[in-house]
Amino acid sequence: MAGWSYRHRVTETANARKIAFATFVRRALDEARATRAWSGTEVSRRTGVSRQTINRWVRGDWASDPEAERVVAFCEGLGLSPATAFAALGWERTTGPRSAPIPPPMDPDVEALLRRLVDPDVSDAEKFHIRETIRYLAYRPTLPVDVRKRGKQAG
Repeated sequence: MAGWSYRHRVTETANARKIAFATFVRRALDEARATRAWSGTEVSRRTGVSRQTINRWVRGDWASDPEAERVVAFCEGLGLSPATAFAALGWERTTGPRSAPIPPPMDPDVEALLRRLVDPDVSDAEKFHIRETIRYLAYRPTLPVDVRKRGKQAG
């Protein structure tokens, strides 16, 4: 019985979130229709979120949370704050549903090459040479381990 109660609370919370988000989306659509005379197709075009996705949101017909990027695109396309949608979904405002991984630090030599590739004072011929060298190094076969060791001994 205790297990059922737990599942029931989770279901209630999930349903409450779905209802809250569906209400948010429905109000946003109603406002877009009333103030801008936008159809569902126009909302989809302006937000970049498909009509099918928007319809699923309105019905609360989703098994996992909507993608944060789509929620943000929907809100920005309608001139709304994504924080309101996030609150309806029960997401924390500061972190959002997912945090982007921090990219590893870039090698200083690679950074220098990238700067040269975008520098307007570097000739097109030099940029071509840099790109060709990078391609060569990126796609050449990996050297065997024993050859790498010999190179370190010589240097």
